[in-house]
Amino acid sequence: MNIGFIFQFHHLLSDFTALENVAMPLFISGVNDNLAIERARQVLMQVGLKDRMTHSPGELSGGEQQRVAIARAVVAKPSVILADEPTGNLDVKTAEEVGRILIDVQKQSENLLVVVTHSKELARSMDYVYEMLPGGQLISV
Repeated sequence: MNIGFIFQFHHLLSDFTALENVAMPLFISGVNDNLAIERARQVLMQVGLKDRMTHSPGELSGGEQQRVAIARAVVAKPSVILADEPTGNLDVKTAEEVGRILIDVQKQSENLLVVVTHSKELARSMDYVYEMLPGGQLISV
């Protein structure tokens, strides 16, 4: 099973462009460089970053950095995406935009998306919502 991760803080590699950051999981797994770059381009266009591919993380806004992190998580076509507070470091407007992109990408990929969040807005956009009570019990909301 292939799993993609999206963290609250994007954890992009500052010495690499957005395109290289997204292609990195494919490079590491041995995918041909040209195929890895082409797949990374496609996913960056899918998250609305067509014109920002050659920028380093420091040249991107917080929302753009998080969209790169989403692209990196889905580039290898995982069957499961785990997202830990994917909008937690973003302002309200950007969080809404990134949340919509995350859901759109998941629907297009037809994979399982598991999101842990304190954001009620993001939680409401999920198909199933569970709340963890003190002591660790989960209840369906």
